[in-house]
Amino acid sequence: MIRGIRMHRRTALSSLLALGATGAGFGPAAAQTGKSALNLAMVAEPPTLDIQSTPADLVCIIMQHVYEPLFTFDAKAALVPMLAEAMPKISADGKLYSITLRKGVMLHSGRELHADDVVASLKRWMEVSPRGKSVAVQVADLSAKGSHGVEISLKSAYAPLLSQLAMASGMAAIMAKESLAQPLREYVGTGPYKFKERKPDQYVLLTRFDGYSARSEVASGYGGKRVAAVEELRFVPVPNANTRVEGALAGQFHYADLLPIEALPRLEKAGGKVVPIMTPSFGFPYLVFNTKEGSLARQPVRKAVQTALGEGEMLAAGFGDTRFFIAEGNHFPKGTPFYSTAGTAAYNERDAKKAKSQAEQAGYKGEPVRILTSRQYDFHYNMALIMAEQLKRAGFKAELNVVEWATLLQRRADPKLWDIYITHSGLFPEPMLSPPQLGDGAPGWWTSPAKAEALAALNQEPNPAKRGALWGKVQQVVYDEVPYIQVGKFASLSARAPALQGYTPYTYPFFWNTSLKN
Repeated sequence: MIRGIRMHRRTALSSLLALGATGAGFGPAAAQTGKSALNLAMVAEPPTLDIQSTPADLVCIIMQHVYEPLFTFDAKAALVPMLAEAMPKISADGKLYSITLRKGVMLHSGRELHADDVVASLKRWMEVSPRGKSVAVQVADLSAKGSHGVEISLKSAYAPLLSQLAMASGMAAIMAKESLAQPLREYVGTGPYKFKERKPDQYVLLTRFDGYSARSEVASGYGGKRVAAVEELRFVPVPNANTRVEGALAGQFHYADLLPIEALPRLEKAGGKVVPIMTPSFGFPYLVFNTKEGSLARQPVRKAVQTALGEGEMLAAGFGDTRFFIAEGNHFPKGTPFYSTAGTAAYNERDAKKAKSQAEQAGYKGEPVRILTSRQYDFHYNMALIMAEQLKRAGFKAELNVVEWATLLQRRADPKLWDIYITHSGLFPEPMLSPPQLGDGAPGWWTSPAKAEALAALNQEPNPAKRGALWGKVQQVVYDEVPYIQVGKFASLSARAPALQGYTPYTYPFFWNTSLKN
């Protein structure tokens, strides 16, 4: 990270000063007003608060409390309605979705949500979101039907539609139509919390929305009844992972996100001052390749890189404790509908000699391979160090560019600035939800006839049982063309204060239905 250790400490210090010296209970605003508040240590300053415009996890974690989608996922990863009254009516040919909205849902501005808000929000999402853009090419028409009806007409059957509308990251968030702008300046949604204040490098403050219209079903995963029992949520950027650990141990934070695995023994021996949390099957790290420009634009060179890499060694460097990672090349876990071993013979080869020969045959002439990474997520950086050494052993001129996470998000949009970047994603029940490189226009800019053919077959098949085998063909194309590499699977470590009650670990942590024990 270019900002360096001194800047890390300054940001961390400003974050802690913003909390005040009042212990785990409250920051200064809460102390002055007597309101119940959660101090939540996040990995960075969010690059934006526009949840539609970016798939960045951090933006999703914060703003999913402000905005809601039409549908969401329950604890078993099944689709359930959220702002929609029920699941949609779908025509026999799979091309027309008729959605009825819940009545009496209030926006933070004080008026009722209507179909016009939904249509305007989804149209904006299809313009600004990488996920939305991939849906937009499937949509023939989107229109309001009365005050509480919405119809989506598709050009052809598109099985992932509801999952795309339900996904929290890069959310198809429903907003008040009068708040829509580019860039977004007002954050008016329907969620249990509303936006109050943002102080860069200090906090994002959300306050309870007293007019919230909760569902009646029992809470399950992201679905069902949401209750804002705590009055304020204060999301604090603490970029230094060790500072998050120390803050959790000292009682400064009610929750600290994505802690380094090596901190687990200290958390376990903290004598009840903090509760360590493992989120199993949290997600997968992956390496995105620039297929448009630079040293890896040609597929044969990317194949040579693939041969050089040892994902198992990278995971060990990133996570250390074997309880926290699995080195396997299948994108989806065994026992799930999309499990496939297609292409996985090319996973974890770590064959420098073979890779060097492949690179020479591909015409590689020692051009720099620029690896873009950040220390914001320690495991990204640790994996990048190992990857660079693996590439050097195979004759590649690997260059490590370490920047702030916000800078990485900016730079990855410019194909002239990088060749590989490291990121991670949650594990989701629908293949088209992640990584965004399976869609159109995401950084990496992967397009090919084989990709289009394999994805068309997968996405136009409505039968879930048949879609599993079709995913295997997509996975094979990914291994053949190397637009990205799925490194493996990992669990995450976070921590909560004993006073935080009702928290359930999920990929995108949420704090409705949680409370503070006095």
